[in-house]
Amino acid sequence: MASSSIAVAAALILCILVTHAHGCYAKHHAAPSAANSSWLDAKATWYGAPRGAGPDDNGGACGFKNVNLPPFSSMTSCGNQPLFKDGKGCGSCYQIRCLKSDHPACSGVPKTVIITDMNYYPVSRYHFDLSGTAFGAMAKDGRNDELRHAGIINMQFKRVPCQYPGLTVTFHVEEGSNPFYMAILVEYEDGDGDVKQLDIMESRPNGSKMAPTGQWVPMKESWGSIWRMDAHHPMHGPFSLRVTNESGKTLVAEQVIPIDWKPNKTYSSLVQFH
Repeated sequence: MASSSIAVAAALILCILVTHAHGCYAKHHAAPSAANSSWLDAKATWYGAPRGAGPDDNGGACGFKNVNLPPFSSMTSCGNQPLFKDGKGCGSCYQIRCLKSDHPACSGVPKTVIITDMNYYPVSRYHFDLSGTAFGAMAKDGRNDELRHAGIINMQFKRVPCQYPGLTVTFHVEEGSNPFYMAILVEYEDGDGDVKQLDIMESRPNGSKMAPTGQWVPMKESWGSIWRMDAHHPMHGPFSLRVTNESGKTLVAEQVIPIDWKPNKTYSSLVQFH
């Protein structure tokens, strides 16, 4: 956690001493809903480079790539289990803020972050381990470094709809995918921002063309926001994908992955959640 590691370690030890009878990981706390309008209390730490995106590889446990670039723009965070939700919280958006009562450098102005990574060592019921960029963004102008030097602070948060202006839901076919194994990363979903279920429909020969089979097959959650299909036969494109978010809304991207698809390639759909 970079410069906050000492503060986090101290807080973790204190948590263990004070709450030994109940544990420190808060595994059973309810997760924030897709539309909670009230501010909730949390702890904030940061990791990685002071003005970075968190992970050294600009990725994280959700599988997103290049989170240092738009639309993530380094405004990212690890979440503990009530936020990460075993990967089903990946892509969720939260407004965060810290007040003057939390630290003199805090601005109180809400900023939006996206859950892109897992926090394995939480120090409170809700714990945002933020990128250095996101942590500093809660500060008053010119006091970003001062706030980062605090290492760990109290903060507030609430779940908000994700907004990706000009973007559609996007699918990245992961490295290692082949006709018998397909792994897909889902990105840039407006609204909930997360994926509760991903289903796939392949195609089959119909005369001289390939046509959809009409059968949706559930994919399995692999890790983070990556879903996989293990087939007992060679799968044929084009592939359609059906995304279900936490609110139960579904979105269908028809034949979004073409017949000549390639691993490690991104395919943008023509659809978006509203």
